[in-house]
Amino acid sequence: MRIIERVWYQHPWYKWPIFIVLFPLTVLFWFVSCARKLAYSVGLKASIKVSAPVIIVGNISVGGNGKTPMVVHLAQLLTENGYQPGVLSRGYGGHSDQYPCTVTSTSEPSEVGDEPVLIQQHITCPMVVDPKRARGAQFLIDTHHCDVIICDDGLQHYALQRDIEIVVMDGKRRTGNHFLMPCGPLRETRARLSEVDLVVTNGEHASGDEYSMQLVPGQLVNLKYPDRRLSLDKLDSPIVAAAGIGHPQRFYHLLEQHTVVIKECLSFVDHHDFQEGDLPQERVLMTEKDAVKCRQFAYHDWWYLPVKAKLDKDFDQQLLTKLRNKKVR
Repeated sequence: MRIIERVWYQHPWYKWPIFIVLFPLTVLFWFVSCARKLAYSVGLKASIKVSAPVIIVGNISVGGNGKTPMVVHLAQLLTENGYQPGVLSRGYGGHSDQYPCTVTSTSEPSEVGDEPVLIQQHITCPMVVDPKRARGAQFLIDTHHCDVIICDDGLQHYALQRDIEIVVMDGKRRTGNHFLMPCGPLRETRARLSEVDLVVTNGEHASGDEYSMQLVPGQLVNLKYPDRRLSLDKLDSPIVAAAGIGHPQRFYHLLEQHTVVIKECLSFVDHHDFQEGDLPQERVLMTEKDAVKCRQFAYHDWWYLPVKAKLDKDFDQQLLTKLRNKKVR
């Protein structure tokens, strides 16, 4: 764990000298954030309303919280209930020559980002990346005839108006030391949680009005030979676990919960651009998000673990009810 993460999540935070150094930057961050939000609320900055309901899936803290499985779950849920959803992403880490850019089965992570490539593999509805989210949302409506937009991230992107806000929060780390960046992990204060429509906790039992989400692992898939599958309980030797996600420890803990013997953990920064030589030529288990960037140079014994979001049934019903109410207005 990096030093800054220890400040964020390991108490008592006030014993870390770096906290004192960073505190003026936190005050500045708070001031800029409040001024920016106020500018949108009073009309000094334009906030665009598109011609279909927008569902934002975001968080108030940095790091991996489980938004991607939630987005996939929503896309599948809405499709099953007769909607024609479209998924919108900023495409972090990708650099396309043209926006909006529709994500297809042949799209590369270097073009559209790793998370959009992963999401596209699990949904049947259109997906578009565009740094200007309002433009991308309207493109999904005009070009793909979508009647509801699922926006991956963007809770703090007030240039796009939204109808439903969903916050996904790490059930164990939650809001850390409760401070804004960089003294803490928060992008917005905890008061923001009372303003959103639904709060989902990933990995722990929900409390109060929150909803619980569990990540259920599937069978391991071989990177080099995708038709090969392997059950977690069939692993008969120690493995190297690799993760370039926001919170690698969650992946390692999931493996340990399923009695996987880990010989070594290789952690990389979130959205790491994997290159040949980053991983050893032996049995490696990685996340599906990382696997999309390693296929071209995969070793024959590299595997990834797909996961699926399992949510309270009450969550699905609440979401569908809120969406129907928005469409009636």
